[in-house]
Amino acid sequence: MPKFLIQATYTPEGAKGLLEEGASGRRAAVDQVVAGLGGQVEAVYFAFGKDDIVLIVDFPDPVSMAAVSLTVKASGALTTRATPLLTPDEVDEATRRQVPFRAPGR
Repeated sequence: MPKFLIQATYTPEGAKGLLEEGASGRRAAVDQVVAGLGGQVEAVYFAFGKDDIVLIVDFPDPVSMAAVSLTVKASGALTTRATPLLTPDEVDEATRRQVPFRAPGR
């Protein structure tokens, strides 16, 4: 199952919701959304600084991740970025593939 790192920052309105609902309430909401699309939450951490919350999630496919991303962004409560994560075996497989490429100017 594809794995993703999600980093998010609450907007002022989203931070108000977090203050009202608490971290446990938000974790439950994340679990529900991810499980509803056939995925699994591996880790959830709240932070301070540039990111307010960091998650590692598994989804059955990238389209499921995109659906969640679009829905969350449309809410206006968070700004997010999702990074696909690869295992060492997946990177090893990528290094064995031939890719025809010519660098600019060569």
